[in-house]
Amino acid sequence: MSERDLLMIPGPVEFDPEVLRALSMKTASHVAPEFITVFGRALKRLREVCLAPSAQPFVVAGSGTLAMELAVANLVEQGERALVVNTGYFSDRMATILERHGAEVVQAKCAPGEAPDVAEVERLLAGSRFKLMTVTHVDTSTGVLAPVEALVRAAGRQGVLSVVDGVCATAGEAFHQDAWGADVYLTASQKAIGVPPGLALLTVSPRAMAAWRARKTPVRSFYADFAEWLPIMEAYEGGKPAYFATPPVNLVYALDVSLGQILREGMEARFVRHRRMAHAFRAAWRAMGLKMLPVSESLAAHTLSAVYYPEGVDAGMVGRAREQGVVLAGGLHPQLKTRYFRVGHMNVVGPSDVLATVGAVERALAAAGHRAEPGSAVAAAQVELLAAR
Repeated sequence: MSERDLLMIPGPVEFDPEVLRALSMKTASHVAPEFITVFGRALKRLREVCLAPSAQPFVVAGSGTLAMELAVANLVEQGERALVVNTGYFSDRMATILERHGAEVVQAKCAPGEAPDVAEVERLLAGSRFKLMTVTHVDTSTGVLAPVEALVRAAGRQGVLSVVDGVCATAGEAFHQDAWGADVYLTASQKAIGVPPGLALLTVSPRAMAAWRARKTPVRSFYADFAEWLPIMEAYEGGKPAYFATPPVNLVYALDVSLGQILREGMEARFVRHRRMAHAFRAAWRAMGLKMLPVSESLAAHTLSAVYYPEGVDAGMVGRAREQGVVLAGGLHPQLKTRYFRVGHMNVVGPSDVLATVGAVERALAAAGHRAEPGSAVAAAQVELLAAR
């Protein structure tokens, strides 16, 4: 990958230079006073970004999949029932993790590009004794934005814990954890949080922490056990040293910087900016005659686009776009992976990135034989960007 290539995949994303500089700082001891200050501040800032002032934050070395497992391993015991609201590949993964930890899993499924009906989900919740419900806020495989607020509120009405996978959503899609009553919001560092890969992040409600404390059996995973991590998080936030496993010091530096940038932008302003960039991309797809995988605008994410190739064009288009200096992603959903491509537009993505990406896609499609008015997609995106100012 050339240093001049623009990385427009659904994670890792382009990172702010100040965040990258934090990675190159001299590594401190993980119990040095200066690092304790940074880690404690990052924990406080994570609460603010998730709009979860009452939640317990966790910052652990690992991937988004580890964040999923941290939530599941601590809240589910053998034989307890879990409902998975399934919108794609990563909902499938959540179901697998739940089963590995002994849960009896029921899934509310739908066709790719759709989301299960909220009323049907609440009917399922009311009809059985579920311990928890999981939902993927934005499924990276389909670009589907789940109606997460309505689903979380439905779970709350039924006394069911809600676990929201925000890996491709947190700090890009509107989410108000405390106000909506979500019990766990989990994510990873490499997407809209704006930090290179390597951190699993969670904010856990008092109700979920109480459910963990009320477990009858030990957590099956040593590394994922809240009992090991909670004293560490509490110590760092309280300005004291503690040790369980060595934290990735420089990634925590970078996290603190990025969370500070996010909060300076403001959460509502950040949500609006992501919507603006998404709407510009949607205008471009329409101008090129392309169809998105989500079946309706209301189900289309603002952090990425999943777009079908036009007739006569195949996955070679992604390679042609890279020749134009823009890195896109191919499909991921097992049923459709050869039929569509994905564009990530989160974190620091702005109007210039949108226009550069749309231009590269136009040229790549033209090279593949797709007929469209040259420049029409760039013009459509520009009109949308100007209208939204």
